[in-house]
Amino acid sequence: MISGFILSIRKTCLMTGGSMKMNKKELEFIIQNGEGIKTEFKESFDSKNIAKEIVALANSEGGKIFIGISDLGEIKGVKATNKLKSEIQDIARNCDPPITITIKEASTVLIINIEEGINKPYRCSAGFFLRQGANSQKLSTEEIRGFFNKERKILFDEATNTQFSFQNGFDKKKLDNFLSFAKISRVIPERDILKNIGILADNGKFKNAGVLFFCKNVSQFIPQAVVACVLYKGKDKTYIIDKKDFDEDILSNYENSMKFLYTNLKIIYRIEGSGPRKEVFEVPKESLKECLINALAHRDYLEKGARVQIDIFDDRIEISNPGGLIIKEKEFGKRSLSRNPLLFSLMQKADLVEQVGSGINRIMEAMKKAGLKAPVFEFGKFFAVTLFRPNEDEISKIVGKYSPQKTPQKTPQKPTRLEGEMLYIISTNSAITRDEIALRLKLSPETVKEYLAKLKEKGLLKRIGPDKGGHWEATK
Repeated sequence: MISGFILSIRKTCLMTGGSMKMNKKELEFIIQNGEGIKTEFKESFDSKNIAKEIVALANSEGGKIFIGISDLGEIKGVKATNKLKSEIQDIARNCDPPITITIKEASTVLIINIEEGINKPYRCSAGFFLRQGANSQKLSTEEIRGFFNKERKILFDEATNTQFSFQNGFDKKKLDNFLSFAKISRVIPERDILKNIGILADNGKFKNAGVLFFCKNVSQFIPQAVVACVLYKGKDKTYIIDKKDFDEDILSNYENSMKFLYTNLKIIYRIEGSGPRKEVFEVPKESLKECLINALAHRDYLEKGARVQIDIFDDRIEISNPGGLIIKEKEFGKRSLSRNPLLFSLMQKADLVEQVGSGINRIMEAMKKAGLKAPVFEFGKFFAVTLFRPNEDEISKIVGKYSPQKTPQKTPQKPTRLEGEMLYIISTNSAITRDEIALRLKLSPETVKEYLAKLKEKGLLKRIGPDKGGHWEATK
């Protein structure tokens, strides 16, 4: 009886899920790509965990669970018996409402394919779960219903963009840049890569998250995604000193916005004892980075009349984005729920986002460690963070006491603008290669090699370890 039931399942899978086998190259790519919003690795079978993941994927945009692969991407293998497959089907059927799945095999790995549900929200015996990046988070019934109602069941980042295409707006260099950040190689065709990372729909159309990552000029397709940066004189918005609008892909907008902040903030030279001077920003880099990433990842892109805004005043920095909290205020800083889960997942792959829900705590801890006032968070139709710049007393505490040295130290020479850009890129990825730097700066590898040599001569950069497997270290 069971064997007949399994045979029926296999026929259904063949009809709805394609071949029962996944080819070796596709599996290698998925393992290299790692866990994400549509991919979950399980070293072994556990019925409670599998139920949770099935529900989370059905409540999101669907995906695959790979049983027999560890979190580190190591193939441990699992015995794919008919009994195991039948138990997995029972788990999916016992969800409320029932979830349709298909089961495939790849070598010793069992693959459960879950389509995006059409009767959301779904739950298992352990409750309601939703996919957030590479994790599944438990929600209350009220929260998950409220979330899907608020977002009109179609999330902006997962909706297809009818104007953007390979022929209109797609920039292959942007994709190369992302793959470099995410450490993903081209072992399968380009379109298959885009489908696997979740930004190319089955009909061949790009999702909005793909537009944000791989466009030349974002304003052509998503005008509200431009980032506006303004430097003011004084403590109000009366006098503007400098203003920049950044209109590229989300990674470029992030980098250019960070450069704007770094250019317009003070560097404080701290000298500890008789040791060398240490350069620190007046406001911790980590706080600036986390505030900006939070604004880009969690903003409401359905709100077309507002942008991510960075305002620098004499006494503070304000970073704001349209879209208030989608969790309860009392849970702020304790848990995270993104209104752009696919976008959030891609930012995780690009190594911009760390673990879910930890960014707010890192902002506060960095400000406290620097001896600065606690940041102020504002909620409403906009989410805003105010980071306070240090006053003279606070600067003196940061600098510390100066101990004169008998023999003056050799001070490294200042970098040129291009050398400064190289140092910034290296600071975001110490393992970056010359070819990757060349791609980012649109220079030849030989030119990059010459500039890297100059930075080493100036005492601003050194290479630790061999060309392959080593890393860069800024010495200034």
